[in-house]
Amino acid sequence: MGETAVATTRRREATRQRLLDAAAQVFAEVGLDAASVEAVCERAGYTRGAFYSNFETKEELFLELAGRVARERVAAVRARVGELGHAHAAPSADAFSIVQEVLDVSYDDRLGVLLMSEIRIHALRNRVLADAYLAQEAEMVASVAQIIADIVRARSLALRIPAEEAARLMLMAWEGASVRAVMAGLDYEELCRRTSVDIGRLAQLIIDPPAH
Repeated sequence: MGETAVATTRRREATRQRLLDAAAQVFAEVGLDAASVEAVCERAGYTRGAFYSNFETKEELFLELAGRVARERVAAVRARVGELGHAHAAPSADAFSIVQEVLDVSYDDRLGVLLMSEIRIHALRNRVLADAYLAQEAEMVASVAQIIADIVRARSLALRIPAEEAARLMLMAWEGASVRAVMAGLDYEELCRRTSVDIGRLAQLIIDPPAH
């Protein structure tokens, strides 16, 4: 009985994740309005029944995708912070290098930028989506603020503004640089480089260098 329940739960979760993966591609390619449940199901290789046994509406799926993208971004940065902490490398002397080190991760690409842009557009027009988006954004800011505070403490730095404000500014710079890079048709490596450079420059304005 227990094993059967576990197996059923695993199958359901696998189906859900496969639908989310398919929806991310379809939404980013054609937008939420043009994306149909049928298109998502076809991309995932499932029937409409499989979709509606996991999600009530296309919008519910859309919101879950937004949350997943945010969590993946935070997890990628946290993992990088952990790698640097275990490497026992000598502390960098400037904020630019520190932030570039931390954000040197492969978590953002054209598909992700398109998806997040689509999410923000619909949040502007839909109160329910807007409330959910703002709640997810607040969680993202809080997570990044904690990461920034950990870096500042570990590297003997000081912030010129509160960690939460620093996190909000860095996320704005991060998103703006990513959108501009995609609009310019840059490849993945250049997109990551430009985003990292922009955030590194911002870090120089809001982080004091180590005391000597």
